[in-house]
Amino acid sequence: MHPFNHGWGMGWGWITGLIVFVFIILIIVYSLRKGAPEPDRNELPLDILKKRYARGEISKEQFEEIKKDLE
Repeated sequence: MHPFNHGWGMGWGWITGLIVFVFIILIIVYSLRKGAPEPDRNELPLDILKKRYARGEISKEQFEEIKKDLE
């Protein structure tokens, strides 16, 4: 056996590890994107504002102030 021959793992094993690592990252990114709802491109700003108010994300005062700015 040659003293510098450390076998398959030392020479090319890191590539396999890198491929597995990238594959895991891609799965995580895909699953996070799949869970996020796609914004409706045809939705008007006032409709978005109404939805945010209905979900309780903004107060009535904030709703009225932003509504004035949009009109």
